Amino acid sequence: MPEKLLGFVMVLTRISAFFLLVPVFGWKAIPVSIKVAVIILLAIFFSSNTALAISSRFGHPGQVSFAEVILLMANEATYGLALGLVVVLIFSVVKFSGKIVENQMGLSMAQIFDPLTNEETQPMGSLLEMIFIILFLSANGHHLFLLIISRSFEVFPVGSIPTISVLASGVTKAGSAMFIAGLRLAAPMLAAFLLLLIVLAILARIVPEMDILFTSLPLRVGLGLIMAAIFLPFVSGFVSEFADWMGKLLPL
Repeated sequence: MPEKLLGFVMVLTRISAFFLLVPVFGWKAIPVSIKVAVIILLAIFFSSNTALAISSRFGHPGQVSFAEVILLMANEATYGLALGLVVVLIFSVVKFSGKIVENQMGLSMAQIFDPLTNEETQPMGSLLEMIFIILFLSANGHHLFLLIISRSFEVFPVGSIPTISVLASGVTKAGSAMFIAGLRLAAPMLAAFLLLLIVLAILARIVPEMDILFTSLPLRVGLGLIMAAIFLPFVSGFVSEFADWMGKLLPL
């Protein structure tokens, strides 16, 4: 019985830390009671085979001091937070590329209230992120979160000390991948805006009396919306790449 209780608490700590940051599930719009129920059900499922591992690793759990239990829970929380942070960084690729496009459209000052996260956000980045999440969930991408948790218990069993260098390397690589992938997704749009600026510069030379600033604003907004519509199929393709990036970047 003590083995099962200690194993359940440690599994619960890792899963809670992971789902605290993971997108969709971590939204404030989801009721806390639903989050707690899902986390407890998953902890019960994944802790069913941890009693033997706890006994072999620590002997009789009754001999484990309170300070050791706190340290073990801190280890589990550290590993869960690292996994969740990697997922958040990869998820932010689409929103990051949307912010780049918004800056080119002249909408960097536009702010809307996101009811899902209760935060101020930009409209284009939020729109692209919502479309990506809908496509992600329609492709059963939420099953990937369960696979991540399952593999984490295989690679780092309950009670093992996480390797900080491995976790830090995974988070760093995920951050680098977010910037590179975001720029790659936004590159066609940046090229289109660069071409627009060249055309406007030529018009400014040909027709000096034209108010280029006044003319460029609707053109930039219209071009951004057109490019965003063309960009949507690439968002759908990114959903298939998401699982591959997870396998490469997660510290598993």
